[in-house]
Amino acid sequence: MNAIATGAATAAGAVIILGVIYDLFQTVVLPRPAVRRFQIARLIVRPMWVVWRWFGLRSSRLDRSEARLAAFGPLASFALFVIWGVGLVVGYGLILDGVREQFHPELRDLPTALYVSASTLVPLAYGDFVPEHGMARVLIVMESANGVALAALAITVLFELSGAFRSREEAVVSLDALAGAPASAVQLLETAAETGVEGLTETFDEWRRWSAMVLESHLAYPLLAYFRSSHDNEAWINSFGAVMDAAALLISSVEAESAGAARLMFTIGNHLVEDMAIVYRLKATPDPIVERGEYLVAVDRLRTAGYRVRDGEAHWQQFAELRARYASILNQAAQFLATPPAPWVGDRSYLPHRLRGRRKKPATNPAS
Repeated sequence: MNAIATGAATAAGAVIILGVIYDLFQTVVLPRPAVRRFQIARLIVRPMWVVWRWFGLRSSRLDRSEARLAAFGPLASFALFVIWGVGLVVGYGLILDGVREQFHPELRDLPTALYVSASTLVPLAYGDFVPEHGMARVLIVMESANGVALAALAITVLFELSGAFRSREEAVVSLDALAGAPASAVQLLETAAETGVEGLTETFDEWRRWSAMVLESHLAYPLLAYFRSSHDNEAWINSFGAVMDAAALLISSVEAESAGAARLMFTIGNHLVEDMAIVYRLKATPDPIVERGEYLVAVDRLRTAGYRVRDGEAHWQQFAELRARYASILNQAAQFLATPPAPWVGDRSYLPHRLRGRRKKPATNPAS
């Protein structure tokens, strides 16, 4: 290999190593969405999910589809670390190939250098190639240290994701007793009326803290969004949407002492929705995605449950305005993640005004 080719390979290897370390730093060490630029995770996870979702939804049995979709989160995490590891192996292999004469025996070609690099990163070195002097020794020590650091980061991220997932699902599971599965805002308020309306304040306080936790964890590690609940008919987006809908109903249409807690939860929840739109590249639309007829049915049910309701035009407009702040983002996220259908969250394409929007004009007959 001539000097120019050796220099180019060495430079390419250094760029790959620095790129992997930078990506690891941005994704794992300092996961701040606001400062992210280029990321391998952003480039591969979303396309991987689109393909995986198509495969997962091919089964006619719901349990099989859910099992397939649930496997994506852990496998994608593993795939990212494999990609980072391969990047380090290739980067160091290109540099080691440039100092092949400093090994005993001398490295014959690039595949041999990649073998030495891989066995050092893992590490599984058998001593068949020994760095005798110079830069070769420095590179072997550096790559060995990178391998240890990569393994430590993988274990740390595993525990971080597991802890955040458990914290998220605890509130989702506990909401079943109030809102059912899948969660319903109206059922949540009806159950609260039966068991004691004062319990709504505790629920909204719990979900205000939950929203802050998800805001921190899921925006730092967007891969968490792909981890699915292990319980039937449950999804964190659906449960969050039900609590947001319950808060919007209380603020706009119900006279209740828990309206203050509902406002605080709604504020933090709306912050979460806004940041979700940025991180997951979703575009909000000013549409409540709930028909007035559905709203009136909900208000009638709340009146029957014993609430003092207000269902005039002004209250419907206020509810529609509040729901328009988050509904489109939650619906897009629910459809993208293929979550189980919920009363007001998910695929709403059957709504009459949406069907009208998709109708095409009849073709004109040129003969007429």
